[in-house]
Amino acid sequence: MFTGIIEAVGNINAINAKAGDFELVINTNELDLTDVKLGDSIAVSGVCLTVTHFTNSHFSADVSAETIRRTKLADLSVGSKINLEKACLPTSRLGGHIVSGHVDGVGEVARILPNANATDYWISAPKDLAKYIAEKGSITVDGISLTVNEIKQHEFRLTIIPHTTEKTTIGDWQIGSKVNLEVDVIARYLERLMTAQREPESGVTMELLAKSGFIK
Repeated sequence: MFTGIIEAVGNINAINAKAGDFELVINTNELDLTDVKLGDSIAVSGVCLTVTHFTNSHFSADVSAETIRRTKLADLSVGSKINLEKACLPTSRLGGHIVSGHVDGVGEVARILPNANATDYWISAPKDLAKYIAEKGSITVDGISLTVNEIKQHEFRLTIIPHTTEKTTIGDWQIGSKVNLEVDVIARYLERLMTAQREPESGVTMELLAKSGFIK
C-alpha cells in the first residue's frame, strides 16, 4: 500500500527483454534503500513492482505482460524519469490517500494552462474510468496523490503547485503525454456494493445502501 506522496524521482538505467516481459533496472537517486529487502514493493510512477535485486543506488523489478498492457511502462526508455515511493509502514503518516499501485488505465495530458502561481493540467481519462472520478475527490496520476478540481465529461482538471512540480515528474508533462491512472479504491468498492444487489445471497439492496448513507 502507498500514499501517493512521492519520495524521489529516479530514472531508468536499463530495460532487459525477457520472453515477452521485461526487467527494469532503476537508478533511485535520492530514494533511501537501506530499509529495503528482496520482495518489497516500490511504486514506479504509480505501478507497484516487486524488488528482485538491489544495491544502495538502484533496484531491479520484473514487469509482466499484464502490467505492460495496462500501464505506460512500455513507453519507457533508458533515461526516462519515474516517480518513486516505497510501500508505507503502519506507522507512516497517510499524507495522500490509500493507493494500491494497481493502475486502472492510461490517460493523456489534454491541456496545460497557467493558473496564478500554479498550473492547471487537464487529463483525458479512458471513458470507462471517468465514472469513478469525482470533483474534489482523490486520484493517483503517475503515482502522485492529487485532487480533482473540475470534471468535464471524461476530462478532469488538476491544479499543481510549484513544489509538486519540482519534486515529481510533472514538470516533464506535455500535451499528449501518457500518464498512469489509479482511481480511488472507495469508488471501486462502492460500485461493487451497488451491483451486488443483483446477487440475492449478498443481502445488499439499494434500500440498505441508502440507509447506510452510501447513496442519496
